[in-house]
Amino acid sequence: MAIILGDNQYGKAENRVVRIYRDSARHEIRDLNVSTALRGPFEPAYLDGNQTNVLPTDTQKNTAFAFAKSHGVETIEKFGLDLARHFVHDVDPVVGARIEIEEYAWERAVVDGVEHDHTWLRKGQEIRTAAVTVDASGEHVVGGLKDLVLLKSTGSEFAGFLEDEYTTLQETHDRVMATSLVAQWRFTSVDVDWDATYAGIKQIMVKQFATLQSLALQQTLWHMGRAVLEAYPFIAEVRLKAPNKHHFVVDLSPFGLDNPGEVFIAADRPYGLIEATVLRDDAPDAGDAWRISAGLA
Repeated sequence: MAIILGDNQYGKAENRVVRIYRDSARHEIRDLNVSTALRGPFEPAYLDGNQTNVLPTDTQKNTAFAFAKSHGVETIEKFGLDLARHFVHDVDPVVGARIEIEEYAWERAVVDGVEHDHTWLRKGQEIRTAAVTVDASGEHVVGGLKDLVLLKSTGSEFAGFLEDEYTTLQETHDRVMATSLVAQWRFTSVDVDWDATYAGIKQIMVKQFATLQSLALQQTLWHMGRAVLEAYPFIAEVRLKAPNKHHFVVDLSPFGLDNPGEVFIAADRPYGLIEATVLRDDAPDAGDAWRISAGLA
């Protein structure tokens, strides 16, 4: 028996990069959390402590900040590609790079009915994500979002499920359905209008959640993923994760009150966790597109 070193990578996680454009009276802001990871012949660093091939994680941090200035932050997908390409093509002996980015959205403050030029309020709907991998197999981009909290007060059922001696859940044909959605989608091209595609995918997912008479959260995820693939031929697969944020009707009968589905208790745990991958049967190989580093995107 031999003990060997398996897959490895190293990098700088969670660099908070805020890029403000101040070249006109009306400023613009992009607020990112950037993680980098490099892959290559780094075994000597692990096995012998030999750092000859190791580009310091501090250098990776500095590169992220420098690129925010020199390359700008047009979209997180393009920024991730710029960084990954640099590490792979310009830094020996790096053979692969993984860039994971979260973006925090801001909206302009409104003062006396007018948008202010240099003041913003944090928007809280969701966090946009991107994961970019560049290596010998090509360039892979995974877009996404997380913490998109959705709730509908009707249009959801759960009935006809398997029961055994431990089952106490009652069937329902009218319930609150809520979740905090995590969605990721893998592109087959890097020639993409990133912002327009992101907005379109989010709109499709919200529409499916809202309009489908859902027999289960599983069914809703399937319809979300399928609708995205039907709309965007350059997306190979969609991965979805949705905790079921349960809302239970409160028994108000001890107080002489009727409660026909109007007052609920929102339970944060335990919760059902529903996951699904929806993909084309001819989807190209993903390579290392899903091999995470910091796990933020």
